[in-house]
Amino acid sequence: MIQALLEKLNIPDNCKLAKPIFKKLFLENGNLDITDKKALKDDIDKIRWLYTLKQNTINIAPYQDNEREYLEIAILQIDLSNNSRMKRIASFIQKSIPYPLVVIFTCDGKFCLSLADKRINQADKSKWVVEENWITRWIDADNPTEAEAAFMAACAINHLSFTNFYAFYEDIKSRVIALNAGAHKSSFELGSKERTANRLKDLRKIDELERETTDLRSRLKKESQFNHKLELNMEIKKRTDSIARLLEQL
Repeated sequence: MIQALLEKLNIPDNCKLAKPIFKKLFLENGNLDITDKKALKDDIDKIRWLYTLKQNTINIAPYQDNEREYLEIAILQIDLSNNSRMKRIASFIQKSIPYPLVVIFTCDGKFCLSLADKRINQADKSKWVVEENWITRWIDADNPTEAEAAFMAACAINHLSFTNFYAFYEDIKSRVIALNAGAHKSSFELGSKERTANRLKDLRKIDELERETTDLRSRLKKESQFNHKLELNMEIKKRTDSIARLLEQL
């Protein structure tokens, strides 16, 4: 399964590292809580550092400014025995390694990608801040949908910007955003930077509305008074209608 994806990506062999990463790295550097440690111990079978993309291996220039430092990009593979805590695992993995990562999770014959926006901590230049995580749905690389096949093809190295590593990483992120944005239509369509920014804004708003809806539904289950139930149902309806409108414009 992972081989089918890697063949699509077409990463040069001289970028290959293919070395194991031991779990203790994250215990020592990840600031993990109890649940994180349990997920690390119980849910992860194996972690491998598949590729390191550097200027001398792929001829892409490093990028650096006051907020961001994209000197190289690492591609990791994490094999999961249980994917129920995958988002939590993605979060502490991205926080533990202080430079740009493309994490390929595998579980039950499928894969998903995790990327994260990172910037330099202005209060402590030796540390990074993870601003946002972006994760695809689970994809069967051997039997993808039309949209998923288009996504994998679009992620091939030769379709990404070689201007610098920041532009390269942003191109991968734009493809993740396009796949996530087209989920309800089962489509994949890349757009301009402006459209990607608008999709990003809409996806964030949808996430916010979905969290609010979940909270309202939880409150509704506990509510006993009819008039309060009615108010909660109206608030839920407002949010579900807003979500539907946002999905249509993605």
